[in-house]
Amino acid sequence: MSGRPTERDVAGWAEEVTVVAERIGRHFARSEPRERAVGYIRGLLSETERKNGWQLAEHLGDPTPDGVQHLLARAGWDADAVPDDLTRYVAEHLGDPAGVLVVDETGFLKKGTKSCGVARQYSGTAGRVENCQVGVFLGYATPRGRALIDRELYLPKEWAQDKDRRKAAGVPKTVAFATKLVLARRRITRAVAAGVPAKWVTADAVYGPDYQFRTALEGHGLGYVVGVRTDFSVWAGFRQVRVRALLTEVAAGDWHRLSCGTGAKGPRVYDWALIRTNSPEPKECTRWLLIRRNVSDPTVVAYFACGGPPSTTLSDLVRVAGTRWAIEECFELGKGGCGLGEYEVRSWTGWYRHVTLSLWALAVVSAIRAKLPRPRGRKKGIRSSSP
Repeated sequence: MSGRPTERDVAGWAEEVTVVAERIGRHFARSEPRERAVGYIRGLLSETERKNGWQLAEHLGDPTPDGVQHLLARAGWDADAVPDDLTRYVAEHLGDPAGVLVVDETGFLKKGTKSCGVARQYSGTAGRVENCQVGVFLGYATPRGRALIDRELYLPKEWAQDKDRRKAAGVPKTVAFATKLVLARRRITRAVAAGVPAKWVTADAVYGPDYQFRTALEGHGLGYVVGVRTDFSVWAGFRQVRVRALLTEVAAGDWHRLSCGTGAKGPRVYDWALIRTNSPEPKECTRWLLIRRNVSDPTVVAYFACGGPPSTTLSDLVRVAGTRWAIEECFELGKGGCGLGEYEVRSWTGWYRHVTLSLWALAVVSAIRAKLPRPRGRKKGIRSSSP
């Protein structure tokens, strides 16, 4: 979805939202909040310029945002059960056995100190430390499309340990402090339990260096391509070595020029090298270090820890590495077109309810896109002789 939606887009969304209403209706205690939730999703998909409480209420025909605020704060419905239907809905429309689960976080800039989980913390959205909330999200990407299928609000330690702030924001007593890594593992475990067809996981260097994160993926039978920092260490043969030291050992003939996908300016072409590292069970899950080098500036290098079936090829790993950009596109579309970041709620419940309905709006867009004819063009990565 680029630019303002057309009348045809809106008509298609309306029809698909009706299908969504039938799926999620059972999670609402009464018909009024159910109808308002469906109207809320329609509002998120509408031409309404800002998707805040007042403008969504106006779209719903309400004179004040009281009804919208009631839906997000107090109405009887289960925002924790609705994502299960969301996951199944996305899998039905986009599912592929070689699907990729994508982990990432995004920040929501906020003023003041009342919004649940808000703190001075790093926001990837802003690229710096800001006063914000941070959500950990799980995306799903296949050749048929991409969508966000799950979410968790990160609760910093100062929030998790402050009884007064927790009570004011309505944080459940059962919620304890959990790192972003733990939140990500929980979302992946939930997706696997729900039967989401996936073969791979990709994430950036916030998650990649964590050994428990990677071994948990192996335990689920999932391959992975996860970013790591230059000081990350691997075992290669009988030595433990930092990955930046292995760069000098890559021979000229071991670099391969491949595209990891198509970006706004065309194929994203890099030079890639693959080094096998030690694996506890190499016949079940082989491990590698994947190195990506910028074509125009060879000093710009990125590293990825990888694991997967022994039959995995370099092209497979490059494809998965490139899929991480899918979640950035989801964040952009979610915030730009589906109201993901335009909420005005402060409570724990309000955040989860708004974000859940926003992910449904994004899923509707993805489902409709998946039905459209695919544009013709080269699908495989570009490959040439070694540089």
